[in-house]
Formats: sequence, C-alpha cells, structure tokens
Amino acid sequence: MAQAPNILHFSGHQYLRHRLVLSILSGKPVRIDKIRSDDKNPGLRDYEVSLLRLLERITNGTIIEISVTGTAILLKPGVIAGGSVTHECPLSRSVGYFLEPVIMLAPFAKKPIQLTLRGITTDEHDLSVDIIRTVTLPHLQLFGISDGLELRIKKRGSAPLGGGEVQFLCPIVKQVKTLNFVDPGRIKRIRGISHAVRVNPQFSNRMIEAARSVLNRYIPDIYLYSDVYKGEESGKSPGYALSLLAESTTGAMHSAEAISKPGVPPEDVALLASRSLLAEIRRGGAVDRQHQTLVLLMMVLGSEDVGRCRMGEPTARTIQFLRDVKEAFGTAFKIVPADPTDPESLDLIFSCYGVGYVNANRSLA
Repeated sequence: MAQAPNILHFSGHQYLRHRLVLSILSGKPVRIDKIRSDDKNPGLRDYEVSLLRLLERITNGTIIEISVTGTAILLKPGVIAGGSVTHECPLSRSVGYFLEPVIMLAPFAKKPIQLTLRGITTDEHDLSVDIIRTVTLPHLQLFGISDGLELRIKKRGSAPLGGGEVQFLCPIVKQVKTLNFVDPGRIKRIRGISHAVRVNPQFSNRMIEAARSVLNRYIPDIYLYSDVYKGEESGKSPGYALSLLAESTTGAMHSAEAISKPGVPPEDVALLASRSLLAEIRRGGAVDRQHQTLVLLMMVLGSEDVGRCRMGEPTARTIQFLRDVKEAFGTAFKIVPADPTDPESLDLIFSCYGVGYVNANRSLA
C-alpha cells in the first residue's frame, strides 16, 4: 500500500489561499485548524467556503472536510482538471480574491481553463480585475505562459451589490521557465485605466486630470484610458476607481489603485492612486509587493536550475509564504542585498533552485 504523504499542518485563518494552493501543487494533504477559534463568530467565512468550493470544481478528486464548528479543515488534493467552470462569488469579497489562487494553479491543469466568475470586480481588499489583467498576467509571461492567456471583463460590478462578470482563460504548460530578473531598469511609461459605473461619466475624466497633475512632473509618456461601461454591463451599484501601472525599460511593473468611497471626490481617489504608485516605485525591485508571492511560487516550480529575482522588501505575507513553501516543497531561498555597496538600497536578490515541477496532469493527446 502506498505510504500516506506527510500532511502539511497550519493554524489560523490568515494566508489560507496560498496554503491551499501549495497543498494542491505539491500533492500533500493540508490540515488548517484554529480558524478564528477565539472570534465571536468562529470558523470559516462565506468567501472562504466559496473558495474551497471553487477549488473543488477546478480539480478532480479533491476531498475537503470541514469540522462541525468550521474552525478546522482538511484538504486532500486531487488533480487540477481545468475545463469550463462558472462560479458565483459571494458579495463579501471581490473576484480578485478567487482569481489569485486560480492563476497560480491554472497553468498546471489537465485542460486549458475557462473560468467565469460573477460578483464584485473591484473592492479595497483584493486586486481589482484591471490590475490582474494588466499586471498579474504579464508576470506569468515571464515564465513562458503566454499564448491564450486572457482575462475578459464582460461586466463591471461595484460593491455592495456587484453584478460584474469576468472570464479567465489560461493555457496549460508542461513546465515553467527559470526566471532571471535582476535588473529593474528605469521607469519608461505609465498606463492607467479609470472607470466609473452608474455615476456621472465625467468622474472618469476628472480622475485622469488629477492623476496627470501628479505624474506629469516625472515622465511625459502617460496614457490613462477611460473605460466606459453602460447599461446592463455596468453592474448593480455605483462606483469608480483608478488603476495605474508603471512599466520599466526591462519590463518590470509596479501597480497601484484606489477606489471610490462614499463622499470622496474623484480627484482625491486619483491623488491617492498616483501617490501609492510613486511609493510602490520607490520601494524598488523588479516585482511589486502584491505579486511577490506569485513570482516566488513560479520560481520554486521552475526547471532544475537557479532562478534569481530582484525585489523590494518582502511583505509579511511574502515572508510567511517563503516559510510555507519550505514546508511544502523543501525549497529555501537565498536572500542577499542586491547592492551591498549602497547602504540606502533596500532591494534584495531572491534566488532558489527550482524543483523542476512537471505538469503531470496534462493530457498527452
């Protein structure tokens, strides 16, 4: 009889998404306990249960056991099946919450994935669909996942009622390429998308004007696109947001966004987004903070070679992710200052030896 693979064991409700992803990719069962055990309302939240349901649908043979109180779960991973899936996301989190883990798994599926998610497309907790489309997916292209990789925004949906719809298409790969990205380059262009739904369409132009007033001091090549959705496609609630991304000469990307709050004028939203973008660029590195975990995961899964990447300071989430990767794959990163001669620079070079992960689920037809 085959020996049971050792179980990954974690506690707490934080970092649930990347722990489930690591379990499914490494094939090791994961047990997570003490999920909000001291909370007034203990156990899993509706969006976490919804995520488990989604993972169960894009995989085949995954067994998920949730304790009676909802404070502990056990996930025994199956194969990542892919195919065509439609999922209704609860209105407590945006579709970005569900897309992030799926993007990490999708390239290693059996069939190319076609995922339709319905719900809120932009909120302040997770990456908005604009950032995922313009920044997250290009990060996958660094690893050779590009043909047929697409995110279509069919309808926008603002909080609290949602009504948005996005379609995510991802090809499958046999293996990801090794990354060697140590030169962050200089920022050469800034692009942005401002959208306003179910409010005065002039709001979008006002955000663009305000963002330009800050960013034009630094660089002339700025193109901010006003994305207009009308009628049925604009969801059920009013809202507006601005997503910005800065691209460097070597293809490094930094992103920031700001979203409308009741009573906040569009100019203030745009100024907040512009300043966040400048702060993100100042942190340096070739990968921005929200995408550190995605890039590090793909480096671990790379072919059996040393991958290197330059990043700014790791966030708390990234640090925990590195610990969890060591548990799941046994891979440790070597982290050294990128520029030892410059005491001001906080950039670090992360290097690791890839595990040579091969997509065994892939149909060989």
